[in-house]
Amino acid sequence: MATEVDKKKLRSLAFKVWSYKQGEMVALMIHLGDRLGLYKALAESGITSADALAGQTGYHPRWLLEWLRGQAAAKLLDYHHPDQFELTAEGAALLADEESGTDFAGGAFTGGTPPDTIDKLAEAFKTGIGLSYEDLGPNAAHRTERMLGPWIRQALVPQIIPALDGVQAKLQAGALVADVGCGGGLTLTTMAQAFPNSEFHGFDPNSHAIENLKKSSEKKGLTNIKAFAVGGEDLPDTANYDFILSFDCIHDMTRPMTVIKAVRRSLKPTGTWLIKDIRSQPDFQENLANPLLAMFYGFSVSACMSSAMSEPDGAGLGTLGFNPQVAREMTAEAGFTRFTEHDFGEAANLYYEIRP
Repeated sequence: MATEVDKKKLRSLAFKVWSYKQGEMVALMIHLGDRLGLYKALAESGITSADALAGQTGYHPRWLLEWLRGQAAAKLLDYHHPDQFELTAEGAALLADEESGTDFAGGAFTGGTPPDTIDKLAEAFKTGIGLSYEDLGPNAAHRTERMLGPWIRQALVPQIIPALDGVQAKLQAGALVADVGCGGGLTLTTMAQAFPNSEFHGFDPNSHAIENLKKSSEKKGLTNIKAFAVGGEDLPDTANYDFILSFDCIHDMTRPMTVIKAVRRSLKPTGTWLIKDIRSQPDFQENLANPLLAMFYGFSVSACMSSAMSEPDGAGLGTLGFNPQVAREMTAEAGFTRFTEHDFGEAANLYYEIRP
């Protein structure tokens, strides 16, 4: 039965839809600014013009002017008449400073989803079988590392590890550590540099990520890292590890319960497992208060749930599926008896300190 269209509601909804298209276009421009080093150049130049930026970077001034005006329209740059632009200190922290802060966000904008990947995602709605991170290719591994990198570099060693019961002392003395779902290995290289007496093993079924880890370890001259292109279910059956980490990956796994049980078997009775996962609640309605919730569900369909459904009968937890209640229940079922939730002030994530 047809109903009359409310013109006011239609205009409001149309504005919302087109604002998402605007977000897509702004995301492309952020990617170009990051890729071309424009934000870093702006961070050094203060208030500047397209011509001055062209002299600084070697890029064409007309192209730069259009990009700069778009950035000012998006309120990412401050505009000073006539045609002068400024990246503020806050903007530099978000878009230019990848090394010294935890706020850097530019690395999340590494280009759009390739058309062939979109075709495969559309097919997954019919078959129910998604794409693994291996299927998503090298760019996905690189993008994930850049998105997660700032917090790992700046907070893992000085803030997070000291908050865990007895872990820092073990690492300083010499411990055996596994990173299950290590990705490109930034967590491992950060710890390996900080704790040279310890040995670190990286496990990930994504060959692209493991190759990144090997190259990074070699480049940094780290000899206390070993990389294994296998999943967490292939951890050794003997209880050898003093410390195991799993960052932003349990919800991606097709068989998370199998991996959790494997971690339990391979962890020493005195060991610690640290899980980092997305901050969420079991009830969808409670999650609706999150202003970035739609983005997380986009991540889930395009990557996280897709990975978790990349095998028949995959668990399919998805980006928001490993909330504290689920984490407690699944780790307890695997035989863990101690569960401590940590909030280190990271906007998107919580940390779980789990022990036998």
